[in-house]
Amino acid sequence: MTEDKKQIVTVQDDDGTRLDVWLTEALQDDDVEISRSQVQTLLQNGFVTGPRDRVKASDKVVPGEVYTVVLPEPEPFEVAAEDIPVDIVYEDEHVVVVNKPRGLVVHPGAGNLTGTLVNGLVGKGIRLSRLGGAMRPGVVHRIDKDTSGLLVLAKTDLAYHRLSEQFREHSITRLYRAIVHGNLQHDTGIIDAPIGRDPQNRQRMAVREAGKSAVSHFRVLERFGKYTYLELRLETGRTHQIRVHMAYIGFPLAGDPVYGPRHTLPIKGQALHAATLGFAHPDTAESLFFTIEVPEDMRRLLGLLEAAGNFGT
Repeated sequence: MTEDKKQIVTVQDDDGTRLDVWLTEALQDDDVEISRSQVQTLLQNGFVTGPRDRVKASDKVVPGEVYTVVLPEPEPFEVAAEDIPVDIVYEDEHVVVVNKPRGLVVHPGAGNLTGTLVNGLVGKGIRLSRLGGAMRPGVVHRIDKDTSGLLVLAKTDLAYHRLSEQFREHSITRLYRAIVHGNLQHDTGIIDAPIGRDPQNRQRMAVREAGKSAVSHFRVLERFGKYTYLELRLETGRTHQIRVHMAYIGFPLAGDPVYGPRHTLPIKGQALHAATLGFAHPDTAESLFFTIEVPEDMRRLLGLLEAAGNFGT
């Protein structure tokens, strides 16, 4: 077992929470998703040590306690090459920029090993950096399955390192287009609210004081009575960031099945599109900037809203 597979976590303010519940939350980050049953297996097999000789799932945590978790090496995995259409916007020996359609998962994961964008790229003979891991080769950032638009993947280890550094430094330009519920009166604004796992629902994220810093900027493009068309710029890239932030301020994305209302505009998934992506080329440092128009389904919604003036009233 290698040292980099070990995580040390400290209880902050979760006094009295069951250990398995608390660890499931504490071990989550933007790159790792772990279930409560997986945590319970780790506890049962001695991969978790703490302040007591033997730690159990039902133990109640106390602020200040420190736990060490050893995450076993994952089973060997090779991404399957598949004939999946991929819209390549730009490619050279270091990077590939793609326009991902709504409904396509970016990379394989537990219970979802095939049918992803990465499978399609491998099927085209594109070799991606292995630094992202066996299931995430070349993946330095993601967009949700039901979000469309631009993302860049690293083909070389140099590209992976340098693109990852740009994301850490927040020097990447990422502009999104979104249709949200409600008439947003402010023409521009900044949402600065930390995001973490929702303790009540493991499939959701939420604004939480103990979450990670998250900052989103918005600008109104057009108003349609009960809906607003926005451009959003991300400073950070937390899971579901735009979806969580807009719901938090009372303007959830149209079509969002997780954070939005049940009755919404006719679109499969949230009306969110990663329209613009800019970064410094990892080898030449040349400034690369790409913009792609919103997909047909969002164009159709905008046409309905323009024609009706207040569609859905």
